[in-house]
Amino acid sequence: MDAVSFLDLNLATVVVLFLVGFVGGMVSGFIGSGGAFVLTPAMMSLGAPAIVAVASNMAHKFPKALVGAFKRARYGQVDVKLGIMMGVFAEAGVFTGKVLMTDIRSRFGDTGTDLYVSAIFVVVLSTVGLLVLRDALVSRRREGGAAEVEHKTPPLARWVQSVRIPGTMMRFKSIGDREVSVLFIAPLGFATGLLAASIAVGGFIGVPAMIYVLGVPAIMATATELVVAFVMGFGGSMFYAWDGFVDIRLSLIILAGSLFGVQVGAIGTTYVKDWVVKLIMALIMLIVLVSRFFKIPVYLSDLDMIESLSPTLSGVLSGVSFGTLALALLVGAGAILGALVKGMARHRRETRAEADLASAT
Repeated sequence: MDAVSFLDLNLATVVVLFLVGFVGGMVSGFIGSGGAFVLTPAMMSLGAPAIVAVASNMAHKFPKALVGAFKRARYGQVDVKLGIMMGVFAEAGVFTGKVLMTDIRSRFGDTGTDLYVSAIFVVVLSTVGLLVLRDALVSRRREGGAAEVEHKTPPLARWVQSVRIPGTMMRFKSIGDREVSVLFIAPLGFATGLLAASIAVGGFIGVPAMIYVLGVPAIMATATELVVAFVMGFGGSMFYAWDGFVDIRLSLIILAGSLFGVQVGAIGTTYVKDWVVKLIMALIMLIVLVSRFFKIPVYLSDLDMIESLSPTLSGVLSGVSFGTLALALLVGAGAILGALVKGMARHRRETRAEADLASAT
């Protein structure tokens, strides 16, 4: 196998990585995805091979996820039991994904893993992003401006909760203290771990799976995913580090930014409604997939799978990809901070109104 190629660091790159880590941390704390679906493309855009970006993201993920999980647990949003259960099955997926990535690299080199990661991003982000976007818009219309609505269990989740398989049932607080068979949780955890080890992203499978298959409210699903991310990140780091793919420099720089950002994101969830979390999650996903889409022809050309692109066209596509990724980071940060500011302002108004009413009586 070829020697591992690490990214050359200078002051500008370090600053950019820190800022990317900060935004990724906000995304992680807000939607519970770990933020890797913006961090992995960002490191790739800066020149890190995909397998190094994935491995380094796995290494930085578990301490950040632990911080976010503790933060959200204070607000009663974490189902620790469900998170650990999914995490156990996710480890099997993590090991399988790591074997797949190293096999692709041995056959096609770093460019092969770049292509694989980008293609999976486009397929999965488009599917999950459109699903979450549709659900967010439907949820917003149903609220009709009301301050709060009762969480409604999706039809699939109602069926899953109705299935009784003796010897496999477990009770979880996040679904109203109802029971669900472990046989439904196992494949969801495995798929989450497989994607996490393959492209450093598991949350956009784990979170929607908990919402639409198990019936967990969005706020609790995003928080519980942080527990799963901790378990996956720890195991994945060990698997990848054994083969020398973890760039601890990237991990520490991104982690430093993420630890600040995750605090902001976690606080933001206490002031917003479920549909806002879903909408922001969908917007970031869809913009990131566009960024990866423009890089696929470049990788195909480098692997001689299509007719070679001219240096000019290759440069344009790479530039559009980088610019779109920057847009995703700005949109994500702006949307989360905007939701936080509006939510805090609304909370202050409601608090003042309650205080005025109490003093008047």
